Amino acid sequence: QLQLVESGGGFVQPGESLQLSCAISGDSSVARAIGWFRQAPGKEREGVACMSGSGASSTYADSAKGRFTISRDSARNMAFLQIISLKPEDTAVYYCNLRHYISDADYWGQGTQVTVSS
Repeated sequence: QLQLVESGGGFVQPGESLQLSCAISGDSSVARAIGWFRQAPGKEREGVACMSGSGASSTYADSAKGRFTISRDSARNMAFLQIISLKPEDTAVYYCNLRHYISDADYWGQGTQVTVSS
């Protein structure tokens, strides 16, 4: 059974940077894709970055382009989301997601809170 655990969130000031981590227990090689989503208070969950299972390609939401970078360390079964120049509107709970390449089942972590405020 795959389990995902996010970490790295916190309270930061505008303009600062954060790296979020996602530890994947189980065989992450079954991933069709690994992605990061976020949900702000009162809003729907939105995808911000996604990487193919092979790591060959990545896509970003318009709001994330230029400031968010998704990466993966397959040897350590980890995924990361680097965010620079944080803005108050980036405040949200950030979730890691893995989509299984056979079943298309989605696996989610519990989320990590990012709060950007001066």
